This record gives sequence, C-alpha cells and structure tokens, in this order.
Amino acid sequence: MRNPLSDRIVTIPPSGIRKFFDIVSEMKDAISLGVGEPDFDTPWHIREEGIYSLEKGRTFYTSNAGLKELKVEICSYLSRRFGVSYDSDHEVMVTVGGSEAIDVALRAMLDPGDEVLIPQPSYVSYVPCTILANGVPVIIELEEKDEFKLTPEKLLEKITPKTKVLVLPFPNNPTGAVMVREELEKIAEIVVEKDLFIISDEIYAELTYGGGHTTIAALPGMRERTVLINGFSKSYAMTGWRLGYTAAPRLILEQMLKIHQFAIMCAPTTSQYAAIAALKDGDKDVQVMRESYDQRRRYLKHAFDEMGLECFEPYGAFYMFPSIKRFGMTSEEFATRLLMEEKVAVVPGTAFGDCGEGFLRISYAYSLKNLKEALSRISRFVNKLDGKA
Repeated sequence: MRNPLSDRIVTIPPSGIRKFFDIVSEMKDAISLGVGEPDFDTPWHIREEGIYSLEKGRTFYTSNAGLKELKVEICSYLSRRFGVSYDSDHEVMVTVGGSEAIDVALRAMLDPGDEVLIPQPSYVSYVPCTILANGVPVIIELEEKDEFKLTPEKLLEKITPKTKVLVLPFPNNPTGAVMVREELEKIAEIVVEKDLFIISDEIYAELTYGGGHTTIAALPGMRERTVLINGFSKSYAMTGWRLGYTAAPRLILEQMLKIHQFAIMCAPTTSQYAAIAALKDGDKDVQVMRESYDQRRRYLKHAFDEMGLECFEPYGAFYMFPSIKRFGMTSEEFATRLLMEEKVAVVPGTAFGDCGEGFLRISYAYSLKNLKEALSRISRFVNKLDGKA
C-alpha cells in the first residue's frame, strides 16, 4: 500500500508541553506546574452571557469573520487600551483561539521558500505552522543576559533576501519576557528598512507587571506591516471557549479570511456572545486576576532565590524560566527526575527551542496552595542534588 502520510507532517514532532502533562494526569498526588491555563473560572457575567445566548437559541453560524458587535468591541478595546485603530468591517477576524490566527496568517503571507524569523525560546506553534505553510523557519536564539528580549543586533544577523516575516512573541511564553516601547521602536526601524512584515502574538498583553503593554502596530509605519493576534484565553480565563482574533491591514486580512472560510467557517457562536460581555465589562476581572498572578510571580521569584535557582525576573505572562545548568543535567533529565521523585511536573525549556536547554518553564497560573506545596517539593529535590538532604 502507498504511504498515506505527508512527508512534511511526519517530520514535525508533537508538542513537548503535553508529554509531562499526560504523565502527571495519571499520577496520584502529583502537582502540575506545566500547563499555561488560568486556574480561575471564567467570570460569571461572561458565562452568563454564553448561557443566555443558548437560551435565546443563538446557535446558528455567524458571518465568517465573526459577529459584527464583537468586532466593534474588539476595535474599541484595541483603541482604548493600546492606541491602535482598525476598521471592524474589513480589518478584524474572529478565530478559534489565537493559534488558528497564527496558522492562517502564515498561510496567507508565505510563498514556498520565504523565511520566517522566530525568536526562541517561544511558543511551540510558530515553527510547525511555518513549515506547514511552506515557509522556512529561521531561529533567533535569545539569551538570558538580554532578559530573553529580541535585540536589533540579533535581528540583523538573521535577515536575508528571503526573509519576509518576523514573529514577535511578547509578552513571551515561556520566559515571561516583555519588550517596552523604546525597544520595539528599534526593531520597527529595521523592519521598515528591510521591508519585512510582523506577526505580533499578544495573547498575554493584559498580563504585564510593572508597566503596560505596547503593541508594535501602534508605532509609526508599523500598522500596515503588522498582523496583530490576541484572544480571550489568558486574560479572561476562557481557554475552553476557544476564541481569539486577529487585526490586520485589509489586504492581508481578506486572504486570511478565505482560508478561515474554507477551514473553519466561523468561530463558535456561543463563545462570541460571551466574548462581547468580556470586552464590555471585564476590565475589573482582568485586574483582579493580574494582581493575583503578580503576587504569585513575586512569591516564586523569592522562593527560587532562596533555593539558589538562578532566574531573571519576568514581567509578563504567568511563567518563570529558571536555569538548572549548575546541576549538570539536561532540562529533560531534570524535569523527568523531578516528576518521578517528587511528583511535580514542569516543562523542559527545550520544548520551546534548542536554546531553552538548561532551563525549565514553570507556570504560576495555579493556586498559592498548590504553588507552596510544589515549591516545597522542588526545594527538597534541589537540596538532594546539592547534597544537603
């Protein structure tokens, strides 16, 4: 029988995030700090709107690009929060999570052989989605000494005549790194000079600590070069609702919409009605969750300092990225032993790129009670490795 599989898809490895999650789900008394999912329930007024939409029989397809009212609210949100304006009729599309938007954007923008610059460590989808879109992923390895930020020097090193797109994954998963306006301005100058386009993944835009988020789309000359991606999963604790969106110049969005039409039809109707409530009345919910995450962030940083685990202070998302290089183990070995010996699941840094070797991603999107117990076990494990236990 002829091989039924695509050579391209066979070469793409599965996500490294899920491996440890699958193990811990079957391990008694184990604690997982591995999944980037808020421990908060979706705020009640948002759930209530979803329930009400079902009660009213709003169970039909929406337009391909999404509910008009939701697109208007998205534009209002982007304008008031980040100072960037879009036409709700022609420049906004509602997607099935931010991940679909990443996939569709790359497929709409790339021809075979086009290069996509991907800073790493970063979210696991960028590389495989580039490959599936017939593009060529080019990795920019970020460093701890730069707080895992993209520097102009590192960007310039990787640009070639085939470079078309730069992915900007900030605030960053897994490092928690953020880039402030002054840093983005330097990147924007290069983008314009080299005639590149940006896919800016801003799913953690509301989860920054110590200063607000700046979107590169709001900088002079960048709106027409940027596909802005965001969603509701992280900010509003709506992971299971599977709802994201993209805002982009009409020229790009029209082609993205064609792919979305044929592959998806439209995002879930119930989720869209709930998202309208989130954008209209959810600012206080976001603030409460952000303050809670910040408390946990500071708690983890203090705990790691006491353990002697080197970790730069992250100011975005809900992850810590401590170094375990001093123990002489790979990230995979450390994470496996920690899981088997102390029943704590974390994600090896290599799940987010080869330059993540020597680091772990630890999510603090969990209750303080679970974090305290997990940190107690991690401390015991570290003391054992140091010969103190």
